[in-house]
Amino acid sequence: MYLKQIEQLVVLQKVDDEIVLLQDELKRAPEQIIELEKRRQDIEDNAELVRDKLKYLNDQQKRLDGEIETDSVRLKKSKSKMMMVGNQKEYHAMMREMDNLEKQNRGREEEKTTVSEELARQNLELSDINSQAKELDGELAVARESLDARIQQAQARLDELGLRRKEAGQAVPKPILQRYEFIRSRLKNPVIVPVHAGICSGCHIAIPPQSFIELQKGIQILSCPNCQRLIYWSEHIEPEVKPEDEAAENAAE
Repeated sequence: MYLKQIEQLVVLQKVDDEIVLLQDELKRAPEQIIELEKRRQDIEDNAELVRDKLKYLNDQQKRLDGEIETDSVRLKKSKSKMMMVGNQKEYHAMMREMDNLEKQNRGREEEKTTVSEELARQNLELSDINSQAKELDGELAVARESLDARIQQAQARLDELGLRRKEAGQAVPKPILQRYEFIRSRLKNPVIVPVHAGICSGCHIAIPPQSFIELQKGIQILSCPNCQRLIYWSEHIEPEVKPEDEAAENAAE
């Protein structure tokens, strides 16, 4: 009876171990999506900054075009007026006005060239940002699809483990199951652990010799005096053979 109870508790523990892992997986699964979405938002923020710069530069270019056009018209009018200048003083005044207009226009043309170069650079940067956004959108689509599949798979396994847990729990006497659940609510997994050579594998501290003797008798389920986990003698349960160990053993034969 004792060994049967221990075996079922060990099965229950294995089920709970996998449940904990799957629950952690479900918690961590969206993290990749969150990180990709954050990167996508950063890219969009950068794109918005570049679009603001482009709007400002386009406005500057329109302003310069308008001012250059206006001054060009004034310059033409000034040249026409020179034909009607009545004296030397008016002539020199007209020449100074034309020189100023031409100087202003040269400055505006230089400024316009600078603005045009900056426009080209910002457009190139926006094109690069749009390419990054498109690539990241593809990654997000794949990640979301993968996440949905992982969540469905994990949830299906959790449902299956829930049934196995219920079956294992029904095979354990209610008082012992209550002890197991009580310890589980207060300690991190595992709840039931083997004792090897008098050492609890849960807290790695030696249990008292008398407790170890009682444990070896296999009469009642005991707890570790130090960590309070349920304990059993490792010799009472056959160690689980890992696939790689089994393959190595078969190869040796």
